[in-house]
Amino acid sequence: MIKVGVVGGTGYTGVELLRLLGQHPEVDLVAVTSRGEAGTRVSEMFPSLRGRVDVVFSDPSKSPLDKCDLVFFATPNGVAMGQAPALLDKGVRVVDLAADFRIRDIATWERWYGMAHANPNWVGKAVYGLPEVNRALIRDAQLVANPGCYPTATQLGFLPLMEADCVDIGQLIADAKSGVSGAGRKAEVNILFSEAADNFKAYGVSGHRHLPEISQGLTEAAGRDIGLTFVPHLTPMIRGIHATLYARVTRELDFQALFENRYRDEPFVDVMPPKSHPDTRSVRAANTCRIAIHRPQDGNMLVVLSVIDNLVKGAAGQAVQNMNIMFGFDERTGLMQLPILP
Repeated sequence: MIKVGVVGGTGYTGVELLRLLGQHPEVDLVAVTSRGEAGTRVSEMFPSLRGRVDVVFSDPSKSPLDKCDLVFFATPNGVAMGQAPALLDKGVRVVDLAADFRIRDIATWERWYGMAHANPNWVGKAVYGLPEVNRALIRDAQLVANPGCYPTATQLGFLPLMEADCVDIGQLIADAKSGVSGAGRKAEVNILFSEAADNFKAYGVSGHRHLPEISQGLTEAAGRDIGLTFVPHLTPMIRGIHATLYARVTRELDFQALFENRYRDEPFVDVMPPKSHPDTRSVRAANTCRIAIHRPQDGNMLVVLSVIDNLVKGAAGQAVQNMNIMFGFDERTGLMQLPILP
């Protein structure tokens, strides 16, 4: 059993992480921090955790984080890069669920995130935590940069095509939709119920901060620069990512077999039968990515459908998956929950 701490346990990603850790047989959850809620029992704020998470929120400066084997940062962008290095220097392993260590080019990160990076040295040491690509590196990593939700769904949908060099990598299109929880647990006009419900809209069309993260991963998979048009949308649902991905075929293959073979041994990627249309509720609350491949009218355009729960495989579930790999647990431990329906 390992001692685990969570920095920032009051947001949607944080409470999802607590839900998963609270039922993990190898985890002793010893600290959950929040400056604003210090002294409050976690289960008072989140009654869904009563009887499973018996911890009191503590101030980060007074929490025994340095005594933990691993600390998760479920914090806004910019927090972990300032606080994690002190723990890392003491030998604590860290999984950062924000974007602080995902993008290796510091200038690119600073341009997209609008702040100076506080610890560029650790960026070079971090391992990008997409298990389906970096499992071997994650196993020995001290710092794991947990991928974003859009990047997870998009990369898993495109990766087999990049690796097989069978599509035009200069003209990739990702048309992606997210539930409102992707915006976080905060008060903003555009995510109020009366604004987001019964509504559908694109945003960040001229540039979204997940674009360089996706491009970085796909470029590495392809072995050369890729061209990607990425358009995110806000949908009137709480959870879920649905990415519809387009790529023009340049070399004929059995694409269904390509995907099935690529993900055959991946416990959390489900390649569905031909002509399937995975929906977001089929992965709700589960650490699963479901993928289906289509070729409309047998033309030269391949369409890949990729769905995940943005809070699980797109955030907290993937973070726990990374933890399992890092400590030699069965990768599926604590993550075998079936999706909930309806």
